[in-house]
Amino acid sequence: MNVTMPSLSSVEMIRTNPAHAGTARLSSILPGSQNTDSIQNEKNMGTFESYLVNAVSSMNSQQLDVGRVQEKLITDPDSVDIHDVTTAMAKAQMSLSLAQTVIDRLVTGWNELSTNR
Repeated sequence: MNVTMPSLSSVEMIRTNPAHAGTARLSSILPGSQNTDSIQNEKNMGTFESYLVNAVSSMNSQQLDVGRVQEKLITDPDSVDIHDVTTAMAKAQMSLSLAQTVIDRLVTGWNELSTNR
């Protein structure tokens, strides 16, 4: 007897509870949310890809800012406060380490999902 399994793309789940995973926007699920703002929220909500791209570009701009502040410190030391340099370096380091952590977690999660156990 041959039994074929349907592909994952053809399986549809019926959603009985709005708090369960599904296609509804989070703004309509969260307690205390206003349904009148749902149209505005749909316009402002982006994809996960756009969030990642924005985060990486923000991290990149912080790294570039550190380079500019360090260059300015070398060329014109009187115009830059050393605390600004230290703060910019700390912010850039924190954003880089946060990005590395997120990427590591994403890769680990993807590997766990793709592993057949």
